[in-house]
Amino acid sequence: MDPQMSDVSSSHGSVPPDTTETLCRKSVMAIVASASPEDLDRLLGAFGELPSHEMIRSPETGLVMVRGRMGGTGSPFNLGEMTVTRCVVRLETGETGSSYIMGRHKRQALNAAIVDGLWQNDTLRQRVECEVIGPLQEQRRQHQDEIAAETAATRVDFFTMVRGDD
Repeated sequence: MDPQMSDVSSSHGSVPPDTTETLCRKSVMAIVASASPEDLDRLLGAFGELPSHEMIRSPETGLVMVRGRMGGTGSPFNLGEMTVTRCVVRLETGETGSSYIMGRHKRQALNAAIVDGLWQNDTLRQRVECEVIGPLQEQRRQHQDEIAAETAATRVDFFTMVRGDD
């Protein structure tokens, strides 16, 4: 949600501002959604016994319209469609986890929804952050550093030399 839209009223009432917990959850889910399916599967497998869950919405793939703005401030336009997979689960402990990920990885969407539910559980949150989110965040940081290094290696600095007085 756009921070400027947090106090705008709609026909359904006012939209509550994001709380610190909501912002943290968004950050956690951004890390989980950008992880590779293999890494997420491996880390959840190493997590140990997971609470059982019921499917509220089993993983399903569909399309969403991606919108853009020229220069970030221009009029919005439809850029194109993107494939996403979503999933919603309810853990036996009562938390409802949901996920939307890019692509067609149904297993990743299920795992991401489970991680979301686990993160919402106050007794498991610290463990989830240490054993799942932390390693995924470090891998993401290393990948970004590799891209930055590759980009820097191809950088060309142009300069102009001043010729002598004519």
